[in-house]
Formats: sequence, structure tokens, C-alpha cells
Amino acid sequence: MPHKYNAVRRHRIPRTGYKVANWPAYESGLRQRGSVAIWFTQEAIKAWRRHRGPRRAASSALAIEIILTLRAVFHQPLGQAEGLVGAL
Repeated sequence: MPHKYNAVRRHRIPRTGYKVANWPAYESGLRQRGSVAIWFTQEAIKAWRRHRGPRRAASSALAIEIILTLRAVFHQPLGQAEGLVGAL
């Protein structure tokens, strides 16, 4: 196996020497790290709602622009970006 020939010269990464003592605080920190806060102006909210008629499938140009911007910022596929905006 070729990886064993250079085993003496390979850099070894040591294992971490800490253990989690307070699991509730650790888990809440993980949840907080994954939270996202997005602020919309009142004008944007009004423009978004104005274009939402009886057909929910029809989206305004503003809504499409927001979806594509969030997609680019978070490096998501289009379906995930649509789900993110749907959750907003």
C-alpha cells in the first residue's frame, strides 16, 4: 500500500483533548450557530404581498430576485432556496 511508504514523514493530526461537559449548552450553541436572521423592509413586504394574488404560483420579480440572491449567498440548489424563502 503506497500510503505506508511515507508514514514516517507524514504529518499526524493529534486527537482533540477536550470533552463536552455541558451538553445542553453545547447543543444550544450549535442551534444558534445555524440560525439565520433576515430583515425585509416594509416596502419589500408590501410589494411581495401585492403581487401574490389568488394564484400562489405567480411570483413577483422581487420575490424571484430575493430567491436567487439567497441562493447565491448560501450556495444552495434552487429547490432548497425556494424552501428557505417559503419558510420565511
